[in-house]
Amino acid sequence: MKRLTVFFLVLALVLSLAACAPAENTTSSTKPSESAQPSQGTAPTQTTAPEDIGVITVTDQAGREVTLKKPAETIVSCYYITTYACMALGLTDRIVGLEKKADSRPIYHMAAPGLLELPNVGSLKEFNVEAAAALKPELVIMPMKLKTHADTLTGLGIPVLVVDPETQEGLEEMLTLIATVCGVEQAATDLLSYYEVQLDRVAGLVENAQKPKVYLGSNSSYLETAPEAMYQSDLITLSGGINVAADLESDYWTEVSRESIITWNPDVIVIPCGASYTREDILGDVNLADVAAVKNGAVYQMPQNIEEWDSPVPSGILGILWMTAVLHGDVYPFATFQIDVSEYYQNFYGFAIDINLITM
Repeated sequence: MKRLTVFFLVLALVLSLAACAPAENTTSSTKPSESAQPSQGTAPTQTTAPEDIGVITVTDQAGREVTLKKPAETIVSCYYITTYACMALGLTDRIVGLEKKADSRPIYHMAAPGLLELPNVGSLKEFNVEAAAALKPELVIMPMKLKTHADTLTGLGIPVLVVDPETQEGLEEMLTLIATVCGVEQAATDLLSYYEVQLDRVAGLVENAQKPKVYLGSNSSYLETAPEAMYQSDLITLSGGINVAADLESDYWTEVSRESIITWNPDVIVIPCGASYTREDILGDVNLADVAAVKNGAVYQMPQNIEEWDSPVPSGILGILWMTAVLHGDVYPFATFQIDVSEYYQNFYGFAIDINLITM
């Protein structure tokens, strides 16, 4: 009886110990508990909520913070300069609305005829906020002159990027900003690398050359010119010239007298692409007959049937090259310039330009 009692006591003890033992993990791939804390000295893993993936935040050229949840796939461009920028960055297919009078831009007909079928959102003078908002874009790009409309659109939940490409540096910053918010940074890198190569090339060509004095008229009148604060002044200086109007205190086209032009006595007079007057108008102005540029016939008009190379557009680099060929043709022949233009449009716009359009 004692032996039987001992046996049952031992058996009960064994069963009790078995019941208290932890169950064996029979699945080797079982994940650790999500609530488990990391061991001491190990930083916790940072996770990103799905809605935060791809968030882009930049500071635009008006000093505004602009945030997009992802790269913009649909764009409204309010100005031809920003439309040109989108084209050069390979974003043509993302544009759903653009500036008024698109059919007056030769480059659209040549490189992106589909743009001509899109709705317009007005102009710098008559911007149509309602038309832009109705297109429900993921991004609106507008110049500084329209920035008063930015808050209205952002209030409707539409991100707005305000740009100010009025210098070569400003142009490059604009291209970088657009590329960033659209997720095409490499396109901007390629374009800016091209600028760097060409600007270094020009600087080397004109380094030891004499700098001619240059007067640049506006589109509306040859009695308006560009002060130092404008992109057009950069165009002259980067090409190895001297802007005779650099000392004017203004940041926009400034009216001047014939007497001022006579006093400046420029060696070269340049007419921009979209001018409403002609070379003959200047050469025939008897009041300017003694100006060196008029006396020597050194009055040139930039090509009219491609793009506004005198403006802060991506192809403005071609304006610098054109000016270099005009001012320093001995070191940079016009025939070489024509080849450079052809290669530029093939590489960045994807079409072969008619070389006959490239004139001096």
